Amino acid sequence: MKKANWFLLVLLLALGMFLAACSGGDSDGGSEEAEGSGDGEDTEESSGGDSEQILNITDTAEIPTMDSSMATDAVAFQWLGSTTDGLYRLDLDANPEPGIAEDHEESEDGLTWTFNLREDATWSNGDPVTAHDFVYAWQRAVNPDTGSEYGPYMMSGVIENAEAIAAGDAEVEDLGVEATDDYTLEVSLEKPTPYFESLTAFGTFLPLNEEFVEEHGEDYALEADTLLSNGPFKFEEWGSEGWKLVKNEDYWDADNVQLEEINVDVVKETSAAVNLYETDEIDRVGLSSEFVDEYRSSEEFRVEEEPTLFYLKMNQENEILGNVNARKAIQKVIDRQAMVDTILNNGSLPGVGDIPQNFAMHPETEEDFREINGDLIETNVEEAQELWETAKEELDIEEAELGYLGGDTEVAQQMDAYIKDQLEQLDGLTVNVQSVPFQERLDRDTEMDYDLQNSGWGPDYVDPNTFLNMWVTDGGNNKTGYSSEEYDALIEEANDELALEPVDRFENFLEAEKLLIEEDAVIAPLYQRAAAQLWKPYVKDVGVNPMGPDYTYKYAHIDGKE
Repeated sequence: MKKANWFLLVLLLALGMFLAACSGGDSDGGSEEAEGSGDGEDTEESSGGDSEQILNITDTAEIPTMDSSMATDAVAFQWLGSTTDGLYRLDLDANPEPGIAEDHEESEDGLTWTFNLREDATWSNGDPVTAHDFVYAWQRAVNPDTGSEYGPYMMSGVIENAEAIAAGDAEVEDLGVEATDDYTLEVSLEKPTPYFESLTAFGTFLPLNEEFVEEHGEDYALEADTLLSNGPFKFEEWGSEGWKLVKNEDYWDADNVQLEEINVDVVKETSAAVNLYETDEIDRVGLSSEFVDEYRSSEEFRVEEEPTLFYLKMNQENEILGNVNARKAIQKVIDRQAMVDTILNNGSLPGVGDIPQNFAMHPETEEDFREINGDLIETNVEEAQELWETAKEELDIEEAELGYLGGDTEVAQQMDAYIKDQLEQLDGLTVNVQSVPFQERLDRDTEMDYDLQNSGWGPDYVDPNTFLNMWVTDGGNNKTGYSSEEYDALIEEANDELALEPVDRFENFLEAEKLLIEEDAVIAPLYQRAAAQLWKPYVKDVGVNPMGPDYTYKYAHIDGKE
């Protein structure tokens, strides 16, 4: 999966409504929700005074998994990032800072990275964290027998031999990662990768204690007792109704961790969560549309733009959605401005492409990617009807029926009802909404068991590739049936021959986005998320991330709570 993110996740968060593989999930407190950080600008050191160092929040979805090899969603990546240090982690400004790696060296050709690991990091069972833990975790993630989606997706074409291993054409031992000694990790890349340092802070690249994982087998990472931590916090309790993290006293940097507990309750209705906030039982709440105007004047109200996109995925294995004119009609019929103004009402922006605004800048001119490519779609119901009529003629049908996979939270169902109404403006189209829990949506996306799906994506690293690489043929997170030799070639060239040519590489990405949205209509962009939230003023120094975990809690503290 912030993203990841390093985002990327609010109302929507609060909505928790959609699949966002780093991929956003349903969350009002962790993974998807949040960005109205708990005062990330207050960064000076503070002891927290005499306040009790306990943070109470909610989430709108359960944690699907705490196995870093299997995680694909924002909820999981949030809590993996809170309990486990990788080579690097994200600081309060969302920049990579040393985690288990103290530093690294990069070869002149960019193909060999050598990480020097600290010798004072331990797992919560007392075992030392070593380079072997990274070798095991990365090999496990890319091993086809593991069944990881993100391992092959994140490592193929990046780590040497990862793609061949994932395809079953090479042994896992051939992966380009080696422990030259207990505290030195050498990584060999397939090609220079401009964003590799930020990748090392992402959940898929976290270490695993081989002996512990193998000892617990199929029970690993299913409950608090079958988890290990090497990060700021560790799980004390974990159930379907919520979870409790406590400070990891054995953490190598425990002196800089002030929170003693983080308590998370699963609450799917915004009204219930707001009531908990008003009665001082929780310290943060994501606001849905009906609450934004009520609280907009509050000093505790915050809005934060996120680099997280939501869109309709269209399964091209469905006969109707296999027709490009049908997909273009769906793109054009939805009034996105009215959607963000009335349904969301939280600062979210209409979706107009596959790259969010204020995320990727031209390497020479510093112009925003979104400004350069502009709006690739616009709402036009008349044109949508014409495209739909053409599609029906080509398909030789008068009426059509499509399933719509949506979420089960209160706000998700409001959003899905709005989109259903918009789509049914197309003559003869019936849309059947299925509201299902977050985990079921993840499973059905993996199996491509849907027609239309309200989905989302937060970045796994800060580079246009994190959004555009999704849609290559047979990509691990494509799951639409889309395949284009032209599109594949643009992405491959950007990440191979042009890897060290930043301007030409950027131009390839601009062209690829136009092909994806304007010509092939692979997805129907909906909106770029913003988070409207209330935060208690005594919550300080919560970092908000564009990738990976939505929040960094390592430096958070409670200051001034009475």
